[in-house]
Amino acid sequence: MKTPRILATSGGYVEGPVQMSWRLGAMLLEALALSGETRPRVCLVNTAMGDALTYYAMAYEAFNAAGCDVTELKVFPQPSADPEERLCGSDLVWVGGGSVANLLALWRLHGIDVAMRGAWEQGVILGGVSAGSLCWHDGGTTDSFGPLLQPVTNALGFLPYANGVHYDAEAQRRPLLHELMKAHTLGPLAYCTDNTIGIWYEGTTPTTVVADAAVPPLVGPGAYKTELVAGEIVEKRFEAGSTLD
Repeated sequence: MKTPRILATSGGYVEGPVQMSWRLGAMLLEALALSGETRPRVCLVNTAMGDALTYYAMAYEAFNAAGCDVTELKVFPQPSADPEERLCGSDLVWVGGGSVANLLALWRLHGIDVAMRGAWEQGVILGGVSAGSLCWHDGGTTDSFGPLLQPVTNALGFLPYANGVHYDAEAQRRPLLHELMKAHTLGPLAYCTDNTIGIWYEGTTPTTVVADAAVPPLVGPGAYKTELVAGEIVEKRFEAGSTLD
């Protein structure tokens, strides 16, 4: 039985060789290697961006360039495949960013939430960026409802923590997460990522911090364990390549 794994990130791709092209960052290449397959089967899920075809095209090119067999699970205008069959038949499922609120509503409507859990439990690697990171957790902060960030508290809960994405890139993210934790709107423990950074989870245990590319260890982007302790926020930073504790 394969270990259930999730790669929750604020990154994933790096710039490609020409404009409007992507290539896989180091942490996504690591995810492919962990699949153990010579030619991994990758399922792209861009529900959060309304199944925008441009994003699928750029992602297809990036994963094809890395030697993958690529498919997708769309919900617009109707599901493009049986969710359980498509997801459980993959080695890696990669979920794009956008509106996590819309993603959650549509996944539940079409049974994709249940199929995602089944795939995860059988050892399919789940991963994603932004909304594709928040969705696996209990909740976090989102711009799904407008430019002013708001909480989302009804995520899938595979990982029993709050999640902070784009932690260094959007000024509202960190203070709002802290405020929501202090108000007990979110739980007392959160794991957060700066842009270009991801966290690996084995089962529900956070294990290592990874990055799209090499970053300066002391001043570069990192990951954070954020806890509510005696009514105050205590935050610990972890560099790329380090083990979480």
